[in-house]
Amino acid sequence: MTITATSTVPQVGELLRSWRNRRRISQLELALRADSSARHISFIETGRSRPSEEMVLRLADHLDIPVRERNTLLMAAGYAPRYPERSLDDPALSDMRANLDVLLRGYEPFPALVVDGAYQVLAANRGVTMLLEGVAEELLVPPLNAMRLTLHPGGMAPRIRNFPEWRRHLLHQMDRQLSLMRSAPLRALYDEVVAYPLPDPCGEERASDRCAPYALPMLIEHDGRTLSFVSAIATFNTPLDVTVSELALETFLPADAETAAYLRGLTP
Repeated sequence: MTITATSTVPQVGELLRSWRNRRRISQLELALRADSSARHISFIETGRSRPSEEMVLRLADHLDIPVRERNTLLMAAGYAPRYPERSLDDPALSDMRANLDVLLRGYEPFPALVVDGAYQVLAANRGVTMLLEGVAEELLVPPLNAMRLTLHPGGMAPRIRNFPEWRRHLLHQMDRQLSLMRSAPLRALYDEVVAYPLPDPCGEERASDRCAPYALPMLIEHDGRTLSFVSAIATFNTPLDVTVSELALETFLPADAETAAYLRGLTP
C-alpha cells in the first residue's frame, strides 16, 4: 500500500479563530467590535460562511493582525493580497527612504538605526559607530542584526555595564512581539540569542545604583567612561505596505547630561 502525504492549507476561519484566541477575545466581543453577530463569527470560523473581503479586513483590523498576516487571511479566503511587499530600494519607497535618512542624520550625534521585523539593520547614522567599538568582525558582516550585535558575547555585551538588566529587557521585548505576531525569522532569532552564553566579565551594575531614570537605561563603556542611554522606538501609523509595516526607527537618547555633553564633544 502506498500512502501519499498531503498538506492542508489552513482555511480563513481557522486562521481567524487562532488570532482571536491569541488576542483572548470572545466571539461575542469580536462581533460587537466588528458590527456583526456572534453567530456570523461562528459560521466564519467553522467554515459554514465565507466572509467578504471587506469583512476579512474589518476582523483583521479589530484583531490587530499584522499587515503581512492580513495578506495570508485574504488569500485563505480566496481573495488577492491587498498589501504589497517592496524592498526599501524600490522607487515607490524612495521618498520614505529619503525621509528616514533625514531623521537618522537629525539625531546625530546620538545613535539611531532602522531595523526590520527580525532586527536586521537597514540603515544607521554615524552615532551608531561609537556603540560598535570592539565588536567582533564576524558580527559586522552584512546583514547586521541589532540583537546579535547587542547580546552576542563577541558584540556589545561585554561593554554593557548593566547587561543582565538590558538582556532581560530585550528578550522580553522579543517575547512580547512573538505573542502578538507569527514570525518564523523572529522566533529563530530569539532561540539563537537566548542561548548565547553570558559575556565574561558580565556587567552586574544596576541602573538604579547610578541614577533614578524615567526608563531603564543601557549603561555602556566607551573610551574609559560609562555612557547612559534610553531607547525609543518609532513605527509607521497605518502602514499599507508589508515592508513599511515592519520597520522600526530606534534611537538611543542620552539619559544624563554627562552622556549628552560627551557625545556632542565627539562631533567635529
